[in-house]
This record gives sequence, C-alpha cells and structure tokens, in this order.
Amino acid sequence: MPLFQHESGQTLALTWGTAAMLTKRIEAGEPADVAILTRENIDSLSKAGKVAPGADVTLAQSSIAIAVKIGAAKPDISTADALKQALLAAKSIAYSNPTSGGASGFYFAKLLERLGIADQMQAKTKFPPPGGNSAGLLISGEAELAVQQKPELISVPGIDIAGLLPPDLNKVTAFAAGVAADSKNADAAKALIKFLQSPEAVKVLKASGFDTD
Repeated sequence: MPLFQHESGQTLALTWGTAAMLTKRIEAGEPADVAILTRENIDSLSKAGKVAPGADVTLAQSSIAIAVKIGAAKPDISTADALKQALLAAKSIAYSNPTSGGASGFYFAKLLERLGIADQMQAKTKFPPPGGNSAGLLISGEAELAVQQKPELISVPGIDIAGLLPPDLNKVTAFAAGVAADSKNADAAKALIKFLQSPEAVKVLKASGFDTD
C-alpha cells in the first residue's frame, strides 16, 4: 500500500473480508474499483457482469498450512497418516468456520470427513470470529494447532509454521484481481493491478507466504 500510494499519488481505501463475503457484497451492488478474491470468485463476478471483461489477472497462489504457537513442538504432518495422528493427538485445533465462507475452513472440514475423524475433532475444534484468523487462537491459548492459508497464518506474530498439508491432501488457491465493471476510477484500478504484478510487489507476496510462479 505505502509504495503504491507514494508512486501513484493515489489513496487506497481497503475493505477486508473472506472472498465469499466480499463477493456477495459486490453482487448486491456495493461499489468497488478493484476486487482481489479467489480466482473462482473473480470468474463468478465476471460472468455476472460485475468485473470488466479482460480486466482481471491471477496474482498468486497459496496453500493450506498448520501453525503452532512459537516455541511449541511442531507435529509431523508430512503424510496423510501423520497428519491424521497429529490432529487426533492435539488437545485443540482452530480453523475458519465453514459456514462463514472461508475457503480453507470449508475445505478442511471436508478433509476431516475424508480422513474419517470429523466426529473425533468436533469437540476440540475452535472457530475464530467471522473474517478472523485461526492463528489468533494460538496466541490466546485457545488452540494448539491452527489451520489456514499460509499467508494468513504468517501475518500473525508469535506463531511458527509447522508445515503445509501433504501435497495429495492440500488445496492450492489462486488469487486474482479484477477491475469492477462500474468503477469510477478505472485508470487508477488498472494501475493498481499492474503494480501488484511488479517485481516490488512480487517480492512482498513471496515474503508473505504466496507462490507467484
């Protein structure tokens, strides 16, 4: 934000939320100039005429990871069996409430069913507030393990990444940006999207846990 604002002279006003929450708000007519959401949500808005044709790009990808409070032992989650045992051994876990629309939470709930341990995990599962970060429950001591997109976990001080979910169980999410079809600042919106693809921005994305390759 600061670098783009300094170089462009534009001022950014950001609204945060899950991709599903923000998509619903845009579909309902809430004004925006740029939408940065999952690729699926950007495609949905494009089909609905809410994102200008040909004015969207994929920016980065992220994978789901598990974190612990800094200094805590990191469980082995390198294989499906190891992940299953680590989850069963944990006293408490946190992930986004699937009903709030968080992509990682919805996927992880289905993964627990796939692993056959959904019932065992139910009593020791904690959900952060809607739009909140499961890693916050590590800091508060309410959870032993936190599951979320790696970049979201990294944004919380005081945590360590135990690792990514095993490749055959992970879900890679692509994030894209698009210019709103009814944007009143289309030139500035396009400039922001171009900047988000610049070497300076890519460096920040990678440092924040995203894959841009």
